Amino acid sequence: MTKDYDLVILGGGTGGYVAAIRASQLGLTVAIVEKSHLGGTCLHQGCIPSKALLRSAELYKDIKNASDFGIDVNAATLNFEKVQQRKENIINQLYAGVQQLMKKGKIDVYEGFGRLLGPSIFSPIAGTISIEHEDDKENTMLVPKNVLLATGSSPNTLPGLEIDGTQIISSEEALNLESLPQSITIVGGGVIGVEWASMLSDFGVNVTLIEYQPHLLAEMDESVSKEIEKALKTKGVNIYTNAEVLPESLEKTDDVNIDFKQNDEVKTVQAEKLLVSVGRVANINGMGLENTDIKIEKNSITVNDFYQTKESHIYAIGDCIGGMQLAHVASHEGIVAVEHMANQNPDPIDYQTVASCVYSYPEAAMVGLTEKQANEKGYQFKTGVFSFKANGKALVHGDTSGFAKIITDKKTDDVLGVHMVGPDVTNLISEVGLAKVLDASAAEIGATIHPHPTLSEVIGEAALAVDGKQIHG
Repeated sequence: MTKDYDLVILGGGTGGYVAAIRASQLGLTVAIVEKSHLGGTCLHQGCIPSKALLRSAELYKDIKNASDFGIDVNAATLNFEKVQQRKENIINQLYAGVQQLMKKGKIDVYEGFGRLLGPSIFSPIAGTISIEHEDDKENTMLVPKNVLLATGSSPNTLPGLEIDGTQIISSEEALNLESLPQSITIVGGGVIGVEWASMLSDFGVNVTLIEYQPHLLAEMDESVSKEIEKALKTKGVNIYTNAEVLPESLEKTDDVNIDFKQNDEVKTVQAEKLLVSVGRVANINGMGLENTDIKIEKNSITVNDFYQTKESHIYAIGDCIGGMQLAHVASHEGIVAVEHMANQNPDPIDYQTVASCVYSYPEAAMVGLTEKQANEKGYQFKTGVFSFKANGKALVHGDTSGFAKIITDKKTDDVLGVHMVGPDVTNLISEVGLAKVLDASAAEIGATIHPHPTLSEVIGEAALAVDGKQIHG
């Protein structure tokens, strides 16, 4: 079977299906080719399931501490089977919603593995899609005017620490554990490693976290990284930074033993399972890129500001192009790409206005430059910091950990970066994301009247603190 489309999208994850909806709104005929399930990693093996588990862990922790709020309860009992079932129910509900959106937009969805073909009898240019179906039926051919590659990424690993799915696992296997281990070693202290360390320690698992860099969350402001490290240690997480795992020492018996080197000293850690969380790699192999002129650098597809590859009718977005590798980023990249191919003249994304979030407990969030980055770029800057300890709503909430920190340009007072750690900061960060979009100054944020009592008051106070005008600190 051969069918023509204005746009064929390879990959039905967050970036792919959002782009499909926008293309449909613009009147394009659209098809998605997806080898697994619509919603991709974010919905089925990433954002949504992990946050569902994190919420259960947070509630379990809160119930155990209920006496702090004057509520005496019998000992809390964790039913992990029900925790997993709740997670699956959330995924299924959202999955059904995405399927309905495809029907509403009259978007055709093909199940199978899509591969790019070179110029052929179907089209004089590269980009015809051959779909390989699992049931061995004849390949389907789609002939699009434009192609959007949204193939995502997969968990990375280290040589010698290959995933076996039982004792050595990635986050994908961890999400489907039938029972919690007594102990776990996590290799990698980025966002995924920190979230799992927080979650599992709240569930009562003995956690050891090993990170090669001097601090956890190396991409975040150092002050935030240190605060998260302190909070995890308070939970009981054993943290080793500046530590190099030695894969050749791996020994699997009933437990997993592995050595790591820290400050020229070799240490050994033993746990029931080992979780490898050392980033993700772009899914670009086997999809026929060699049949095109598309350029690859650092194992990612090279694109321009509008996500065109070297083949101008083939676009690429999301994790397969590297960059921030966030679901909300992929979605907006998809919208920009589709609007560009439809001659809508979209503005390129300013990545300095995009928030990054960590859903550990406490949470962390940032937008813009860190202090280190501001220094490297030659800015003369000022900072304002305000602690949740002086925030009434945080006291009512029962969690005063963390702070808000605003970095501004000394010359212009423009906000360069905002960094937060504490309760609900992944929701609070959007206010300062808007401030970045509008090129707001600290004075303008400080002049915004924040309702009382709310956690958001720390943002206004941090903005005032840039010039020493904070009221409650």
